[in-house]
Amino acid sequence: MFYSRIVETYAKIEATTKRLEITRLLVELIDATPHSIIDKVVYLTQGKLYPDFLGIELGVAEKLLFRALARVTGQAESNVATLYKKLGDLGTIAEQLFKDKTQVSFQREALSVEEIYNVFNIIAHEKGQGSIDSKLKHLTSLLGKASPTEAKYITRMALGRLRLGVADMTILDALAISLGRGKESRPTLERAYNRTSDLGYVARTLATGGMEAIESLKVTVGRPIRPMLAERLSDSKEILAKMNGECAAEYKYDGLRIQAHVSAKEITLFSRRLENITDQFPDVQQLLKNNLEGTALILEGEAVPVDQSTGELLPFQLISQRRGRKYDIEGTIKDIPVAFYPFDLLHADEIDYTDRPYLERRERLRRLIRKNERLDLARQKICNDPVQLDEFMQDAVADGCEGLMIKSIDPFSTYKAGARGWTWIKYKREYKSEMQDSVDLAVVGAFAGRGRRGGAYGALLLAAYDKSNDVFRTVCKCGSGFTDKDLDELPKLLEKYRVDHVHPRVDSKIEADAWLVPGLVLEIVGAEITLSPIHTCGMNSIRPGAGLAVRFPRFTGKYREDKSAEDCTTSNEIVEMYRAQLKKVSESPSAEAA
Repeated sequence: MFYSRIVETYAKIEATTKRLEITRLLVELIDATPHSIIDKVVYLTQGKLYPDFLGIELGVAEKLLFRALARVTGQAESNVATLYKKLGDLGTIAEQLFKDKTQVSFQREALSVEEIYNVFNIIAHEKGQGSIDSKLKHLTSLLGKASPTEAKYITRMALGRLRLGVADMTILDALAISLGRGKESRPTLERAYNRTSDLGYVARTLATGGMEAIESLKVTVGRPIRPMLAERLSDSKEILAKMNGECAAEYKYDGLRIQAHVSAKEITLFSRRLENITDQFPDVQQLLKNNLEGTALILEGEAVPVDQSTGELLPFQLISQRRGRKYDIEGTIKDIPVAFYPFDLLHADEIDYTDRPYLERRERLRRLIRKNERLDLARQKICNDPVQLDEFMQDAVADGCEGLMIKSIDPFSTYKAGARGWTWIKYKREYKSEMQDSVDLAVVGAFAGRGRRGGAYGALLLAAYDKSNDVFRTVCKCGSGFTDKDLDELPKLLEKYRVDHVHPRVDSKIEADAWLVPGLVLEIVGAEITLSPIHTCGMNSIRPGAGLAVRFPRFTGKYREDKSAEDCTTSNEIVEMYRAQLKKVSESPSAEAA
C-alpha cells in the first residue's frame, strides 16, 4: 500500500470539522488497506507505532528535523529554524519547502506504508552512541523520496505531533462499518478495546478473524485494561437511592491509581493513562512481590505518599514528583515512601474477574494479600443508612482521604472497563466555596496574554467531556492560579496540541486565539456553577438556550497527567453539581425564611 493513499486521507481529515465526514474518510481508508497491515495503518493514524502502554516513542528532536529538512531541501538550518519560529509547525514548513521547485530538486520514489512504518520503527529503537547520526540518515532517506504532502506528515509523525486529532472512538466506528457487522458492532469492538487498550491489535483481530475473534478476546496479563470510571454525587441519601439502599463505601485515597500486572517473571505497573510506570515505583513492585499469594494477577490500587515518621497519608502532589523521573529513584523512595492500597481484582487463577460481581472480586483480592503497614486493602464499610455513610465520610477525611468511593454490591456489579456509570459513585468532601468539588477539565483553546502576560497565553479555554456524543463542551475561560513558571511553560507544553481551527470534537461558541486538540487536563476550582449563554456544557439541560459555566475558575496547580482528555469531568457531572447547588440553597435556613 502506498503511503500517498494514507496522507491523502489525512489531508482531507484536516480540511473538515465534520465528524461524520471524518468517519466516512476513515472507512474508505480501511476499505483500501490490506488486512496484513491494518494494525500499522491504525497506529500511524493515531500518530504512534505501538499502543501507549509499551512506551515506545520516536524520540526525534526539533533540531534533528531542522538538520534533516535542511539537508534534503538545500536550505540552511538557520532558515528552517526561522521559518519554524514564524509558522510554528515543521510539517507545514516541510510541505512549503518541498513545493518550491526552485529550492528543491531530487528524485522521488513511491513510499509504501511498510517502509514508512519500518524506518520509523528503527528510529524509535535507536539508542546510544551514534544514534543521532543514524536517525538523521533514516529521516533524510525517507524525506528524500517524499512528495510535499508526504513530507508534511512524515515530519509531524517524527515529532509526535500528527495533529489529526482523530478520536479512538471514531476509528472504532469506522472499523465497525468497514470490517464489522455495521454500526451495531461498535459496542462489541469498544469492549474489546477497553479490555486490551490496543486499537491496532483490535483492528488486526477483526480483519483476520472477524467479529467471532473479537468476541473471544480475553483479559491478558501484560495488556492493561482501560480503567472503570465513576459518576459523582454529594448527597448520601441520593447515593443510597442510586445503590438500591445498600452499598460498599471505600476510602478514596489522594494518590496515584495503579494497575499492577503480576506474572511469574515480572511485575508491571501502569498508570491510569496506561503508561508503563514500573521503573518509577520499584518499592510498590517489591511490596507486591513479597506479599501476594499467587501469580498471573491483575489488580488495581492506589499508591499514596506517607509520612515516614508518623505513618500519616500525605497529598498527591508529593507522589507526582516521581512521575517522569529517570534518576535518583532510590533517593526519592527514601524521601517520599508510599503505601499501596489495592481496591479491585481484574484477573486471577486464569479467570477474568471483570465479569464477576464486586463483592466476589473484593473477597478474592482479600485472600491474595498478606497485609502489612505499607500494603493493605482499601478500607471499606457496607452501609445502608445515610448517617452511617456520612460518619464514614468523616473518618475518611480525618484519615487524609479525598472522600469515599461508593460501589454497588448487587449481582450485576461487574467491572465495566473504560465505562463511566452509577455502579461507582465518587462522594468527595465539600469545599468552602459553593462549588462543592474541584473538576478536571480539558484544555481546548488559548487566549493571547496582555500587559505582563504579553507574548504568552493569558488564559485557557477549558471543557468538560460529553461521552454520549464524544465531544468536549466549554465550561470556563481560566486565567487565574497560574504561576509565572506556568505561564512561561504553557506555550511549549501546548504546542504539540495546536491546530489551525476549532477541533471537530470541541463545541464552542467562543472564538479562541489558538485552538488545541483536547489532551492536557487541569484541575480547577471555582466559586460556583452558573447558567451561561456562551458556554456549551450542559446546553439546554437546565434552561433553553443556556449552558453551564464555572464562575471565578482558578487553576489549583495540579496538572492531571494521570488522566487523558476523555477521563476528565463530564458534562453530566457538571449538570449534577449545579443541581446539587440548587438543592443545597433551597434547603438552607435563609431560603426557608424567604
